[in-house]
Amino acid sequence: MPVEGNVELMRRWFQEVWNENKSQTIYELLSPDVVARGQSGGQDEIHGPTEFARFVEHIRGAFPDIKVEIEDIFGVGDKVVVRWSATMKHLGDSLGIPATGKPVRSTGISIARIEKGQIVEGWDNWDQLEMLKQIGAYTDAETVLLAKSA
Repeated sequence: MPVEGNVELMRRWFQEVWNENKSQTIYELLSPDVVARGQSGGQDEIHGPTEFARFVEHIRGAFPDIKVEIEDIFGVGDKVVVRWSATMKHLGDSLGIPATGKPVRSTGISIARIEKGQIVEGWDNWDQLEMLKQIGAYTDAETVLLAKSA
């Protein structure tokens, strides 16, 4: 697939999977052998479309109204890089944190390697710590010190 086709595939991925909640797109655009890294932080890996669908359900269980905007996207060879932002409200407790109703804005970068019209490998880096701060689940030491000195 030419680079332009790979870029369009990733635009479709973000629109249908994240903005339209079309789980069938996960099974259509991910290779059965896909390996995705970074979605849950650390060195965790997601293997296959079924595991990725569970990850999406987990995120949607906390943020059912998630909307993702592609800020930048480009491709080279068999890879596409996407810089994105997401807005949502914390309306569910699937993260193990009671819903707060607080608005959240998160940003991230995703890289996908595409073969024969399917994503075969992916890497994500997104600001999970800032998301936790926005819903009140994490307060860093600096914030605590500033609050105490005020």
